[in-house]
Amino acid sequence: MAGNSSLICAFLHQLLTVRVMIVHTLVIIFLCINMLLIVTFVKKECFHTSARYILFFVTLLSDSFLLVMTDILLILTRCSVQVWLCIIITLFVLVYSIVTPVTLTAMTLERYVAICMPLRHGQLCSTRSIKYCILIIHGLSSGPCIVIISMFFATASISFYSQYTICSVEMFMLYRWQDHARSAVSQFYFMIMGITIVFSYVQIMKVAKAASGENKKSTQKGVRTVILHGFQLLLCLVQLWSPFIETAVLQIDVNLFRDFRYFNYVLFSIVPRCLSPLIYGLRDETFFLSLKNLMPTSSCSKKHVI
Repeated sequence: MAGNSSLICAFLHQLLTVRVMIVHTLVIIFLCINMLLIVTFVKKECFHTSARYILFFVTLLSDSFLLVMTDILLILTRCSVQVWLCIIITLFVLVYSIVTPVTLTAMTLERYVAICMPLRHGQLCSTRSIKYCILIIHGLSSGPCIVIISMFFATASISFYSQYTICSVEMFMLYRWQDHARSAVSQFYFMIMGITIVFSYVQIMKVAKAASGENKKSTQKGVRTVILHGFQLLLCLVQLWSPFIETAVLQIDVNLFRDFRYFNYVLFSIVPRCLSPLIYGLRDETFFLSLKNLMPTSSCSKKHVI
């Protein structure tokens, strides 16, 4: 029996190591792609005055940072850490897990303004307006984090911060009502961003049906972009719901919790963030040409995908 137990433990340890290595590999690949796109954005000044590319740059930075932090968090699920260290890591994860879906919503609104309100696009989506928009995005993204951390600080004892625990957001849920409050905030964000995507899509479809010729072709490209944003945003929004299932799983079995968290991390954290390079790195002709010609003397193409 002792020999069988040792074999089972060895197998589980090897399986966990393989999973972590798979995640490390995926994270490194997507970080390299994101870094290449970031360098492309920085080197081409024509991207610095476009609202859509600036917002795309924000998603690249937030996605890269989140991939690094969640990868660290995944490693920490193998061991217990002090609560104060977990708080620091989780603060960044909570904020930047919301930055991407909020930014995607802003990018969808930008496409809505460009297609449905073209005469006001230059005014509403100017470089100055986008700077304020980025501040608003980070402010809105901090909302769930502020709620969760405030509830935790108000209820946790001083001695709790020096204890060792598995680092996860569930650690902050000391009472049932905190779960309910967290659920309410997540549902509110889910509803607002979902309504925004659906509204933008419906309005763009109306313009697409009325358009003709080159305008129709351009509008149809905008529709496809919004659909991709919608799918990417859906995966990100599903991530808002996965912690509630993880909380229930954690009460059943710790190993099952780790397996479930691994599945959620790959499907709802890594996959949505690999779509950004696809949508703007490959589909956009201007960005794709600049990506192929990473030279100071190369100029930006006038053609681009809406």
